[in-house]
Amino acid sequence: MLTIKTPKRGSDTWGSGAFGASRGKGTHMGIDYSAAEGSILCTPVTGHVTKLGYCYGDDLSYRYVQIKDQEGNRHRFFYVEPDVVVGDEVVEGDEIGEVQNIVRRYPVPKGMKNHVHYEIIDRHRLYVNPDIFWGK
Repeated sequence: MLTIKTPKRGSDTWGSGAFGASRGKGTHMGIDYSAAEGSILCTPVTGHVTKLGYCYGDDLSYRYVQIKDQEGNRHRFFYVEPDVVVGDEVVEGDEIGEVQNIVRRYPVPKGMKNHVHYEIIDRHRLYVNPDIFWGK
């Protein structure tokens, strides 16, 4: 079972970091976990790194890591400077990157709390609430 040692982001002036929260015309399809810039992120899942992507098309400084587990679920961790490469095998607890500073993109006075966004896309390409996935 997943053990998260950091609180969820909760709400700030940009909205809620909860799964399913309203995002204007869209919906937040993950959970945001509070994390300080420079913190080391360890994977909660065993699998293979299948993609290193960019969170925003207009700013290539923000990255994400995607890990595919044995059941075909894709686990994505946003706002992480990767310490892994595509093809790496990772085991639960392995370091996969360093938390980036999201506050630079969403500055004060409407500051967003620094966090890691965690989303899961199942083998049917449906987004799954990480809390439900892990049986919380």
